[in-house]
Amino acid sequence: MALATHHRSSSTSSLSSLRVIPLTELAETSQVTLSEKPRLINVTHQIPLACTIVDRTSPSSSLNHANGANSSGTPINRRASLAVPRQCMSASSASHSQPFPQDCAQEGQHANGDCILEQRRGHSALYSGITSVSKDLETIQIGWVGEIADQDGYVVASKNLTESHKQALKDGLWQQEKVVPIFLEDSRAAGHYEGYCKGVLWPLFHYILWDEATDGREEKRNWDDYVFVNQKFADAIVEQYRTGDIIWIHDYHLLLVPHMLRQKLPGAAIGFFFHAPFPSSEIFRCLPKRVEILNGLLGCCTRVNGYESTPRGVDAKGSTVWVGTFPIGIDAERVERQRKAPGVLPKMEAIRKLYTGKRIIVGRDKLDPVKGVQQKLQAFEKFLTNYPEMQGEVVLIQVTSPSLVENPKLEAKISEMVASINGTFGSLNFTPVHHYHQHIDRDEYYALLSIADIGLITSVRDGMNTTSLEYVMCQQENHGPLILSEFTGTAGSLGGALMVNPWDYQGVARVIYDAMQLTKEDMAARHKQLLDHVLAHTAQFWAKNFISELILNVGTWDQSAPTPYLDQTVIVEKYHSAKKRLLMFDYDGTLTPIRKTPSAAVPQEHMLKALTTLANDPANIVWVISGRDQKVLEEWLGGVENLGFSAEHGSFMRQPGSKKWVNLTESLDMGWKNDVIEIFTYYTERTQGSFIEHKRSSLTWHYRMADPEFGAFQAKECQNHLENAVLSKLPIEILVGKKNLEVRPTIINKGEIVKRLLNQHPDVEFILCAGDDKTDEDMFRALASAGNQGHNNRHDSSHRHHHQAGAILEPYNDVLVAETAAKIAQAALEHSFEYAPIVPPPTSGGVPPVRPRNSLKQTASANSASTEASLASLSSQASLSTPVLNDYFSITIGHAMKKTLANWHVTSPEELIRVMGILAGTVEA
Repeated sequence: MALATHHRSSSTSSLSSLRVIPLTELAETSQVTLSEKPRLINVTHQIPLACTIVDRTSPSSSLNHANGANSSGTPINRRASLAVPRQCMSASSASHSQPFPQDCAQEGQHANGDCILEQRRGHSALYSGITSVSKDLETIQIGWVGEIADQDGYVVASKNLTESHKQALKDGLWQQEKVVPIFLEDSRAAGHYEGYCKGVLWPLFHYILWDEATDGREEKRNWDDYVFVNQKFADAIVEQYRTGDIIWIHDYHLLLVPHMLRQKLPGAAIGFFFHAPFPSSEIFRCLPKRVEILNGLLGCCTRVNGYESTPRGVDAKGSTVWVGTFPIGIDAERVERQRKAPGVLPKMEAIRKLYTGKRIIVGRDKLDPVKGVQQKLQAFEKFLTNYPEMQGEVVLIQVTSPSLVENPKLEAKISEMVASINGTFGSLNFTPVHHYHQHIDRDEYYALLSIADIGLITSVRDGMNTTSLEYVMCQQENHGPLILSEFTGTAGSLGGALMVNPWDYQGVARVIYDAMQLTKEDMAARHKQLLDHVLAHTAQFWAKNFISELILNVGTWDQSAPTPYLDQTVIVEKYHSAKKRLLMFDYDGTLTPIRKTPSAAVPQEHMLKALTTLANDPANIVWVISGRDQKVLEEWLGGVENLGFSAEHGSFMRQPGSKKWVNLTESLDMGWKNDVIEIFTYYTERTQGSFIEHKRSSLTWHYRMADPEFGAFQAKECQNHLENAVLSKLPIEILVGKKNLEVRPTIINKGEIVKRLLNQHPDVEFILCAGDDKTDEDMFRALASAGNQGHNNRHDSSHRHHHQAGAILEPYNDVLVAETAAKIAQAALEHSFEYAPIVPPPTSGGVPPVRPRNSLKQTASANSASTEASLASLSSQASLSTPVLNDYFSITIGHAMKKTLANWHVTSPEELIRVMGILAGTVEA
């Protein structure tokens, strides 16, 4: 009876049905599906609306007494997003049940019961793009509710929020914008954002390493808060998710959410957009939690976690994590509307009047080290020094908005630099640098960008700097040039800007001077190029392009069907009902975990106990079919009686109960080893951490201790070299294993051993074959080939073999093995009669050309007559005596999406060993 294939989740006895995948491992992905009209679940750190609670129970809000004002009534924690306190309604004129009057809401606000909703300050491009997608897809927004204010503008502590307040916010947000708020305790929110996001991740992503040594306790608390908050987000997404939805997660605050979602939603379409710059692997590897972060993100870095990368993305556990670049834009229509607002023009005229006759350079940045304000001031000082004729003619207006995390040292340093420049180059009637450390309102901001003669952005590391895009929109009349740091995310898109290295103060000063010398025609041409890009690549374009590419890749990528998880109930039942059983195991990665060095993969005691018990059962035939050599197998497993061995991928065999090894490659010409050793040595000398393993019938080049990315690159180069120089003319093949390349004779592989064992034991009723890498696929292929022939022919086939080929089906003996070796040798020699001309090594070279081996043909002629009959016998054996199988267990070690011919999987050697213990009776089920 053929065993049905089940998805892992359908197997009630699955060994991992309750297993929580730790952050140090990757969760598995099943087939991703989308509905015909999917919903979009958009997930950001904060929701796009700021919330204000209105307390109608008393003239003075009861919420702000706990943390709202000091004894004099001065606000001590006024929310930064509120410019003025709001008192839209007095308590005497309203009851708790009255609806909030709509005319109390300011522009951009929505009054809703006991809460007021207003657009949150900042991230306008992000929210505009998301809003545009909602026209095509039903969109749900999930995020932290953020700081909640009372009607006087004071922040309300999370502990003072009642369930009725939370419910009012939930109802209002859902009814207004389909927003699902997440409520966090103040300590958790602070540990997550100020602690881990801004204290650890943000500096690292901007190439700033930590300069304070601690005992790690605070970092651990912040990490715990980061994990906790990410789990809260994942739980909220799962609660809203419907099969076929699209999940879109944003930025470094939520890097663990994809991993957490994969455990509960393995078939979900998940997109992640990273809004910050991502550092090189040399910087990122400094992060103590780098493995957890990258596995959480799934956009795995090959140099840190060792996953293979392709032009399309990263191969992570059998699924390709697609990686693309999507520069975010701005809402051009909104900016155009706001720059022409009635309040902008009067402010433009006021600024012009204040700086009549001066050339104006404008800078607007946050007070962050990476924004390059210090570099900008130093470059401007160099400009005034190098070009004295510009002194008194040019002013720099620098607006630095306060950061969410205060930096008094940086603020003091900038103030000192401004004072120094003004003291050196200023006078009583002229100040060259006007520095404003404050938030400015929207009209002032657009007025400043509109009257500027030059926009100057000198970030030393930045993501998508939208100020540069808004400057382009505001310069449609003036055509002022844009000077842009090459380290910003927009530098690759804005080809019309003047690029500078902010660390090169001399160079920046020269570019400032050159920008002032541009003709009107040059400025107009540059501005047209910039404006065309800004109008074509808006925030709406960015959002729709990202979602469209996500849908396209989900629909067109070739994703393997998942291999079901091993069903414990089925295998135990089949095992105990069989009278004769054949069990075959690989060693490395199957009976023991993969180790960095081959000599460290010693067998574990509980594995030896289970293996010994299985081998001592007279109903069992147990074999270890490994790539290891005979010496290692004897040393580690020789004490297990009645255990059969096949060493070096089928090159050597030792019968259960026997001490004699039979060399199946004894008659093969191994002269090819010299050529392969030369090539392997060439790459070993050039790949630190790699080494060559010499076996009697094969050679293996290991690079698991080398740099993951460079090692993989060198392995591909080495493979190409072998294919061109050796493989085309000698009967050998290349096995691409786990961090290694192995070269062996073509006819030798583990599948041939499996076929031999099936031939010798056609009456087995239970077969288990387990392996973990590509070399074990030969075993699975042999079983699958036998299984595809159908169950009903087994007994007829065996009966016919006994009558027509009785000699071939004799019990296994050394004579038969020797005959097989001779047949393999003859086939290999015949294969080498014709071979390609010499292929030189790569031009970068150092490896001499491989020499042809003309002696092979002579040896073949000498041996051909003596082995002709044996070859015919071998052919008969392979075609007639292979039993046909339906009930067998080929088990691969790895994830469900691994490309394999096996029909079951477990995720680790430990899980397989536990199954062995259950079958042997050494472990309770």
